[in-house]
Amino acid sequence: MQKILVVGGAGFIGSHMVKMLGQRGCQVTTLDDLTSGHRDAVLVGDLVQGDMADRALLDGVLSRGFDAVMHFASFIEVGESVQQPARYYQNNVVKTLALLDAMRAHGVQRFIFSSTAATFGEPQYTPMDEQHPQHPVNPYGRTKLMVEQLLADYERAYGLRSVCLRYFNAAGADPEGQLGERHQPETHLIPLALQVAAGRRAHLQVFGRDYDTPDGTCVRDYVHVQDLCAAHWLALQSLMGGAGSQKYNLGSGRGFSVQEVIDTVQRVTGRPMALMDQPRRLGDPARLVADPGLAQRVLGWQAQFTDLDTIIAHAWRWENRKG
Repeated sequence: MQKILVVGGAGFIGSHMVKMLGQRGCQVTTLDDLTSGHRDAVLVGDLVQGDMADRALLDGVLSRGFDAVMHFASFIEVGESVQQPARYYQNNVVKTLALLDAMRAHGVQRFIFSSTAATFGEPQYTPMDEQHPQHPVNPYGRTKLMVEQLLADYERAYGLRSVCLRYFNAAGADPEGQLGERHQPETHLIPLALQVAAGRRAHLQVFGRDYDTPDGTCVRDYVHVQDLCAAHWLALQSLMGGAGSQKYNLGSGRGFSVQEVIDTVQRVTGRPMALMDQPRRLGDPARLVADPGLAQRVLGWQAQFTDLDTIIAHAWRWENRKG
């Protein structure tokens, strides 16, 4: 039985991962400070409440012995990272460093890191593969790239092997309806649109209709949370099998525009939505689409929920439940 520590396992993607690990026979411990996570989202294993940089707490947890650590405990809001960069560097870099050093002290040599397409910055071409230059344009992306770089140094110096998984747009919800997005505040397009459809929000803001795309709105690659968890599972098995460190881009390989998302939400929910057009947001590229070919070839990963209707239907089921 594999013993896995999931840091940030009470959040959106982490909680789905904890559930999947439990279903696959792992012994799971979640470490989460619950500042943005939810106690009731941890459906499997033990939950330890605390800070991932609390060395005494980490020593106590890691002394249980783990085969690997999965890290989901980053701050993720781009706009907030611009306004409060110190908060992001402290949490995403300094605290991650403390976690890694505690792992070293306890002989845990496998690490799976939730990275992001934001490490690439403005796209020079799409779809974006792992060779795309990394020039992040905000503190959030820079903190994630810093962790990717320090992991490479830790492997060279200490033998710590890692897999960095660069998400594009995480979306959807647990197909069984037990888990979903509960960000406060919510900034992701699909849950915002569903809140409008549910009558919990007055309107949806559309930022820019003059992009060089078929309908003028931004195009993004939405990858189902369940597919992200499947990639983490395969990454874990690769490390357990002795593979070296890797970095993978995770997306469906398909792009959907903001307007396509709006149309799909209205179709799936059967409800009209009030829209408010706004100017473009600074730094929003016209297209962000992944090339997931490397993960497919090396890990054997294949996104299963690539249909936008299915992604939104799963999220709508969750929205109705939590509402």
